[in-house]
Amino acid sequence: MPNPDSATTPVGFSAVHDGKVLRVTLTNPKRKNAVDYDTMVALGDAFLAAAQDHSVRVIVLTGEGGDFCTGADLAASAAEAQRGITSDMVMDAANRLVKAIVDAPIPVIARVEGAAAGVGVGIALAADLVYAAEDSYLLLAFINIGLMPDGGAAAMVAAAAGRPLAAEMALLGERLPAPAAKAAGLFTAVVAGDELDAKVEAAAAKIAAGPRRALELTKKALNAATLSALDAALAAEKTGQSELLQSPDFFEGATAMLTKRKPVFAD
Repeated sequence: MPNPDSATTPVGFSAVHDGKVLRVTLTNPKRKNAVDYDTMVALGDAFLAAAQDHSVRVIVLTGEGGDFCTGADLAASAAEAQRGITSDMVMDAANRLVKAIVDAPIPVIARVEGAAAGVGVGIALAADLVYAAEDSYLLLAFINIGLMPDGGAAAMVAAAAGRPLAAEMALLGERLPAPAAKAAGLFTAVVAGDELDAKVEAAAAKIAAGPRRALELTKKALNAATLSALDAALAAEKTGQSELLQSPDFFEGATAMLTKRKPVFAD
């Protein structure tokens, strides 16, 4: 059971320090754990703080209510704009969070149920181990609302699964079911939903009992070998997405999504 050393943030996640394990849970189930600007900033802070806490040996990241994360919370965009939060600021917050997960000196385990969509794909794949329920899926649906992938997805999907699948996911905007994601190398393991907790807990316990410095250097070497293009991808995503977020196509796509109709993009 979690010990009393826990905290719930005022934004959309909770963080519980359970022995050597930090359990981070997205807590916006009514929005399928979509993340707004404040949540991404605070999540980035939490991962950066955990990186400096030598009592933490592993982080488990998941979502409440049956979904991992369905991406940026578009319903919060208008309120954010009124507060002076720009698209560049949102992109910076997303990139900082993904980098904080990738660069953390301790392993991160993503526990995926339901949807991992939009920037949720980047957040999940930034983890070192990704354990998923067999009915979960990945979805880069940006193209469907006039946007491009962000959260480092351009680099991380291609690094694990290759350019053809990355292009298919990004250009067609269709779901990739968990078994196909596992076959492509995007998920560490896929198990029945009632076996997911046991799988995650076994991995977390083994890592928590391991040598912290050896785990850190191993992770660093793996990232150097596979994610050398991540910084360039994040920069390209920020430039492109910041442009697209101001475009008529995005306005049309977002309006169509929120009103549940098919978008009609400009010729």
